[in-house]
Amino acid sequence: MSLLRLAPVVLLAIPALAQTPLRVVKVDGFYRRPVDMQVPPGDEARLFVVSQYGTIHLVKNDKLQATPFLDMRSLVRCCSERGLLGMAFHPDYARNGWFYVNYTRSSDGATMVERFTRSTANPDLADPASRRTIIGPFSQPYSNHNGGCIQFGPDNKLYIGTGDGGSGGDPGCRAQNGASWMGKMLRIDVSNPAGGYTVPQDNPFVKNAAFRNEIWSYGWRNPWRFSFDRVTGDMYVGDVGQNAREEISFQFKGIGGGNYGWKFMEGNRCYGSSNCTNVIPCNDVRLIKPIYDYVNPTVGRSVTGGYVYRGCAIPDLRGTYFFSDYQSRRTWSFRYDGKAVSAFQDRTTELGSYNVSSFGQDARGELYIVALSGSIYKIVPNAPPPVQDLGFGKIGGNGLVPRFDACGLLTSGNTAELRLARAPTATLAILVASSQRNPTNIFGGMLLPVPMQLLINFVTDSSGTVRFTVPGGGGKLSIYTQYVILDPKASFGFGFSNALRVDFQ
Repeated sequence: MSLLRLAPVVLLAIPALAQTPLRVVKVDGFYRRPVDMQVPPGDEARLFVVSQYGTIHLVKNDKLQATPFLDMRSLVRCCSERGLLGMAFHPDYARNGWFYVNYTRSSDGATMVERFTRSTANPDLADPASRRTIIGPFSQPYSNHNGGCIQFGPDNKLYIGTGDGGSGGDPGCRAQNGASWMGKMLRIDVSNPAGGYTVPQDNPFVKNAAFRNEIWSYGWRNPWRFSFDRVTGDMYVGDVGQNAREEISFQFKGIGGGNYGWKFMEGNRCYGSSNCTNVIPCNDVRLIKPIYDYVNPTVGRSVTGGYVYRGCAIPDLRGTYFFSDYQSRRTWSFRYDGKAVSAFQDRTTELGSYNVSSFGQDARGELYIVALSGSIYKIVPNAPPPVQDLGFGKIGGNGLVPRFDACGLLTSGNTAELRLARAPTATLAILVASSQRNPTNIFGGMLLPVPMQLLINFVTDSSGTVRFTVPGGGGKLSIYTQYVILDPKASFGFGFSNALRVDFQ
């Protein structure tokens, strides 16, 4: 029966076809020098956009809000490579409301990492009076190479990327100096409610007197943007080069202590060792080389690191890393299996050409391009959507209309996840499907897939959710489907989700 294509299956081997073509959709709003986009863990309704000038803007339910989430312009020295440069939400933000910012302060350009707390009166606003210093100030000898990226790792520790202090060629050899925070990746514990930080005792240099205890890795020039793979926990770092190479480096989850080469090496090329002590020869095995580098200036002049795609909208791209070059306005992707780069692809034609200052990743793992010119773009498949929302939902006893949606593609070689949300917890949810639509009044609601040709029973989980995955392909077919939910607190004892038309390709 053709309706069985809707039944949940265990996906053992879906044949991989050519990668799905991509396009972008502009996010609402215009932003002054946007340099970062972040979301709180699990928050599917909001995006937070960081302006280099010192404001954080909120996009809620796809609309830019008129009032900024936070305005800290009076604290920030901007621009060029200075300003409000990065933001990160605490993994337990839903409970504690903590988020962190990395900026150069107005008085002297020193780097500060500070914590703020969301307003108790309005969750769409931060409380400016909640400001607490986490780490800093540490002075910057020059105006450039301030780093700026901060991210929580899979270990719930805060990682801070710092530049080598600026100028050119790292004249103080700070990136190789264990007594300096500059040219490093720092790792700290920020769980103290009073602010400040502690040093994790498993940091690699805790017992090494020649290194600051906060250092996780070193030999970086300016790791402007780095990220963690949501599935593997591995770190990818876009490190901006001097004038010959731009590089993407890789670090397996939990493996600290590495020397990533600068300034002995620039990418896979020898550079120099002036003013350095304890010189390590170029190409020495103690220096970790990038997994990918490219020629500066022929291909680009300033790499912008991105994210590994782990969303659901483009299944055949899961595990693909996206990055860009700010100067050449080009964007690429590749896969890395821990040994070799593969599936390298230039994405510029399909995604567009921008001065990419950063990438963003939302709660569902979908990726965004942050263009310094003022716009944010969501990367989406250039393919037919898997479903059409037909409405007909009925409010449940919890005051919410159960939400039925899909994420993915139903083209050959792809899959789509169908999800019921906002239903009562631990209750029976009956998936009704039909090849026909004939809206019928029943149990105080409207059931669209009639005659009922397929019924599948599920039980909602502790969050009132049901998920299952179906494979695409097999030829064009449309199926109408809807959930009927046992809900003693709803009228007539039943709730209804919205109905969907599921379109197989």
